[in-house]
Amino acid sequence: MSKIPVIEIFGPTIQGEGAVIGVKTMFVRTYGCDYRCGWCDSSFTWDGSAKDKVQMMEPEEILNELERLAGNNFDCVTISGGNPALIGEAMGTFIQGLHERGIQAAIETQGSRWQDWFCDVDVLTISPKPPSSGMNTDFEMLDSIMDKLQQGGRSAHSLKVVVFDEADFAYAKSVHKRYPAVPLFLQPGNENVTEEGDISARLLGRLEWLFGLAIADPEMNRARVLPQLHALIWHNKRGK
Repeated sequence: MSKIPVIEIFGPTIQGEGAVIGVKTMFVRTYGCDYRCGWCDSSFTWDGSAKDKVQMMEPEEILNELERLAGNNFDCVTISGGNPALIGEAMGTFIQGLHERGIQAAIETQGSRWQDWFCDVDVLTISPKPPSSGMNTDFEMLDSIMDKLQQGGRSAHSLKVVVFDEADFAYAKSVHKRYPAVPLFLQPGNENVTEEGDISARLLGRLEWLFGLAIADPEMNRARVLPQLHALIWHNKRGK
């Protein structure tokens, strides 16, 4: 059986972003990404700095480790990266194993690759990257993914855009206009992911700034502006 490159398994903790914000969850973080975002807060998943921590794990091994860490004290697993969408059949098997145990699967990906198991995910967040990331969105691929998700599957899917500046906000508006029926979450970007200590005041200031942009713009009446909840509480600590 093919294996999954895993760099972190931790929890239980509280999901701090997107459609499942506030939900108790375990995290499985995969290694490898096809993007190189300039402000990435998990660059250790692709820049080689933590490559020695990567474990190639079979789906059953991951399930066993989750149960070892948390017993029955969770019923949601968030799979993040890197980009989990780089992983094929083994990820589909892992999601099936979660469902067999009555556990929900939540995944975030940038929408650069399609996987058939997307339709089996309980909560799928598509997070295309705005101009500040330095990446270019392949809207042909993103259109294809959205069309396939709309056609069927169990997945409740949404969009999330991280906003650092007004150009990012304009990008988020264009994404919202392109897919008006898909829930859109906006999140202020964390401009210093290595700063130590309490960063909550800085993050709240950025949240207030993003509130102001959304409030003033009638094209964003249905967008949902959320903080990075975990960063307000645990700041830039890893494994939270």
